[in-house]
Amino acid sequence: MGRCDGRVAIVTGASRGIGRGIAERLASEGAAVAVTARSLDSAPEHLGGTLHDLVALIESRGGRSVAIQADLSDPASRPEIVKQTEKQLGPVDILVNNAAASFYIPFEKYSSNRFRVMSEINFNAPWDLCQLVVPGMRGRGCGWIVNVSSATARHHENPFPQFAATGGALLYGSTKAALNRFTNGLAAELQPMGIAVNSVEPVAAVITPGVKALGINTEGVMVEPVEAMAEATLELATCDPMRLTGRITQATPLLEELGVSIRTLDGSALYES
Repeated sequence: MGRCDGRVAIVTGASRGIGRGIAERLASEGAAVAVTARSLDSAPEHLGGTLHDLVALIESRGGRSVAIQADLSDPASRPEIVKQTEKQLGPVDILVNNAAASFYIPFEKYSSNRFRVMSEINFNAPWDLCQLVVPGMRGRGCGWIVNVSSATARHHENPFPQFAATGGALLYGSTKAALNRFTNGLAAELQPMGIAVNSVEPVAAVITPGVKALGINTEGVMVEPVEAMAEATLELATCDPMRLTGRITQATPLLEELGVSIRTLDGSALYES
């Protein structure tokens, strides 16, 4: 018996990286997982992993999963994610808003289209997906929403750190800060209905294929494994909404607070770095 047996989850941005790890970990605990991304079976040349690969992996371990193609920058795609999940797997119990778009460039160089794409994917899509799944959760008296955030959402004091001044994360951090405020406010509204809403971010760099492709320099910085984000998300996707909700958390500190050890993505063993 897994902690998510009988529950249905949606994980956005799941073809690789953190989203893929979260989907694997939820499936290892018995969740039927709908995974979404822009493509089902193709990936950029410099990035590996597809939704079909992930579904095949989950099913090879005895789990249940479906792949749903969706471009989250298009508002019209969001209702179809929920519709197809409910049709193929059942009512949604867990929503993980992981998908994100990021362009690390100076403020003056942002085009209106890049602003739109990042705002749509990083904030508007989580908002819409929450509106789509909350009525069902409310009717059943339980549900879990986990929003994946970023350390770039934090405020800095003068004198500013070098990355804040030159890293180009202004817009990305702004959308994640909005997501955090949304998390906290929605949690307050939904707690009486038995629904938990939390945010989790890496405490350090997670070296995913996407991070490598962006060319972000992580030399000399602390690194946190994908497994830590997946384990923390599992905790937030199975927590008591009366006790743990409205939190803007970091993965490893949360696990330490709860006394939880990190496990491998298939849940079969303790993770060893």
